[in-house]
Amino acid sequence: MHLAPCLTSVLLILASLLYTTTYFRLLTPFSNDNPYHFLFLSSGDNATAARHLLSLTSRPHTAGTPANYITALYVLNTFSLLNFQAHVTSYKVSLTYPIFRSVDAKFPATNTTSRLSLKQEPCKGDPYSETLEALPTFHAYAKTGQAIGEAIYVNYGRERDFALLKGMGISVEGKVVLARYGEIFRGDIVNNAMEEGAIGAVIYTDPKDYGGNHGSHPEARWMPPSGVQVGSVRRGIGDPSTPGWASIEGCERLERERMEKGLPSIPSLPISAKDAKVIVAGLEGPLVDEDWQGALDVGAYRVGPGPVTLNLTYIGELKEMKIHNVFAVIKGAVEPDRYVLMGNHRDAWTFGAVDPSSGTAALLEIAQRLAKLQKWGWRPRRSIILCSWDAEEYGLIGSTEWVEENREMLGSKVVAYLNVDSAVSEARFHASATPQLDHLLKEAAQKVKDPDDSTKTVYDSWIESGDPPLIGRLGGKGKDYAAFLQHIGIPAVDMSFRGAFPVYHSLYDDFVWMKKFGDPSFQRHVAVGSIWGLVALRLADEEFLPFNYSAYASELHSNTKALETPGLDKSLSFSPLYNSIKELEKAASKIMKERKFSLELWAYIEALFGSLATQIQNQPLLTSINKPGSISLSGVCVDV
Repeated sequence: MHLAPCLTSVLLILASLLYTTTYFRLLTPFSNDNPYHFLFLSSGDNATAARHLLSLTSRPHTAGTPANYITALYVLNTFSLLNFQAHVTSYKVSLTYPIFRSVDAKFPATNTTSRLSLKQEPCKGDPYSETLEALPTFHAYAKTGQAIGEAIYVNYGRERDFALLKGMGISVEGKVVLARYGEIFRGDIVNNAMEEGAIGAVIYTDPKDYGGNHGSHPEARWMPPSGVQVGSVRRGIGDPSTPGWASIEGCERLERERMEKGLPSIPSLPISAKDAKVIVAGLEGPLVDEDWQGALDVGAYRVGPGPVTLNLTYIGELKEMKIHNVFAVIKGAVEPDRYVLMGNHRDAWTFGAVDPSSGTAALLEIAQRLAKLQKWGWRPRRSIILCSWDAEEYGLIGSTEWVEENREMLGSKVVAYLNVDSAVSEARFHASATPQLDHLLKEAAQKVKDPDDSTKTVYDSWIESGDPPLIGRLGGKGKDYAAFLQHIGIPAVDMSFRGAFPVYHSLYDDFVWMKKFGDPSFQRHVAVGSIWGLVALRLADEEFLPFNYSAYASELHSNTKALETPGLDKSLSFSPLYNSIKELEKAASKIMKERKFSLELWAYIEALFGSLATQIQNQPLLTSINKPGSISLSGVCVDV
């Protein structure tokens, strides 16, 4: 009997199986020790991030403008050059633009009137600030109209601020309120003022909140005196003409009158600290509490009303404009119809170096790394889709319309949505997530070096920052995760390196500011890309999704416990909720046990095959292994 050839054949078959199995093990690993993930982390390139940011911020690019369409083509071309399946999905949506704006301050004592400039002035040392392409400062979706009335200072325009004024016997009815940015969404300021009977609202940037009294951009990071924070005052998301359904070709749209019922009903404008100083200096009436005091050089702040009177006029244009979402698809090898989404918006009020182009630059730098992995043989188990949204600044329109158009498919096939908006503004890492992703975020942060201290990981610096809780929760509707999480229940993450960002939504959020203050070396761009990308890779590559639903159940339990206060109606029972949480705990525990068993089984198989591989390597007939499913035997390729 010829046992040697038979033994050799068996060993060769085992060798092929070992290699084939190892190949697909790399495609769909159980653990986070995938060598491709290490290669991803080691191939970050700050020069690539800087180059993309420089290109993306060459011009102001507000949604619906030709300049923003150019950024869509730039992203599409970048994806295509990396050999990704790239495409554009467009929608026609209702956007607003300013036609005329003015604010006149009249001082009865001197019978004089001062017209506010409403202009952001060029800064010496920042050539971007000399642009003539930026839109005039305005509030998107503000009501067209005129408001003439006494000025009254309402601090941050919160409900409790208006309540304090009421307690002082001061009414804002028939008045034009002056509020400062800093604590709540500008749309809520306008809405609160409207509900209290005000006829108009002016919102400004106070140096106490945004700096500037001790130097400003470009010498320091703070907002220049003429800087203005623009933005939307609409409180909804998506296209206002198609609430709840997608703005696709030929769709039904609300009539103008019906649509405007969901928009602000009083005119408003944003102004600079320089312009606000004129108004605050003219106010009389009671002094305000310390927490109402700002840092304008006018002495103590008073609330008014008056005697200064404001004449606010705003005329806007509501237009149907085309917006463009850009996508790149990396098709999964095993579960191609399951998707891990990575998203960032592309449109900006002006140059948008921080908001949002730092995120776009990070996304494109990640795309380059993923393309390298593909050249090295990597394919994800599940599909990864890179998403570049349009018209986020107007109310998350691009992402919301896409979710509305694909609601059923996304709800059943998306694994998670990973969002980065303003990727970098300073050095402190921050993340928010749905609870089942907390552990994964922490593990990813432990793998990435702190870009400002190479002796630590991002996680080390994160926990030392002392910001409780470590991982925040995703609430509100201010970022593109909103439609995914709140409309179709997709697990989601949002992350950034952030800190003082006083030039937010102003003319001065440009490449100069980023290079001097936000991220001079662009290593923070690479670091946020590494964490963002690693989370995506683990969700895309691991056979068992690395969700921790035990943590989710634990948080639900503690939150339910917090609701049981002594003053609560005793007839209200939380038993059904506790029972549901208990069922979730059981299911989560079962999944974790199955995952642990699979990991241990695979470790045993790897150890077994590793021992056989040593014996196989000593066989003289085995010269090389070429690819899964075939071996090279004495120079002849044989399929097995």
